[in-house]
Amino acid sequence: MNDLVVRNNTTEMAVVGKQDFVTVMLDGQILGIPVLAVHDVLNAQQITKIPKAQDWVAGVLNLRGRIVTAIDLRRRLGLPPNEEGEKSMSVVVEHNEEPYSLQIDKVGEVLSLEDQLFEKNPVTLDPRWREVSNGIYRLKDQLLPILDVDRLLAFESNNKAA
Repeated sequence: MNDLVVRNNTTEMAVVGKQDFVTVMLDGQILGIPVLAVHDVLNAQQITKIPKAQDWVAGVLNLRGRIVTAIDLRRRLGLPPNEEGEKSMSVVVEHNEEPYSLQIDKVGEVLSLEDQLFEKNPVTLDPRWREVSNGIYRLKDQLLPILDVDRLLAFESNNKAA
């Protein structure tokens, strides 16, 4: 990551750099995940169902001897399920020192975007993206919400008894 120091009118110094994001597609929406949060990108995997788990927990998979919880992002975000027979891909991330496989439609390219182009979530952004996004980048013909992995996987705090 290149950092460039910029001096503005008030003689304050700001660091301007670039961030890298893995782009993924989910229900026709492109999303960004910080590259440093991504441990693996996987093609369709055999997933073992977990009885009585939340409906958005697709199950578990074995990744080089490590058990990884698979999260169906479509269900987690209230989106319609994939069409029958459509294969999904996975992006493996870590949350609270546990690996999670985020089931997505497909993986795109890695984009290197300038920090100064990052914006807060607009009020018009779909609430399901706004709930799990840190902000957006405006690409040539669409918005790129940046997923906040911790917020996306903060479901355990929602399920604890009072």
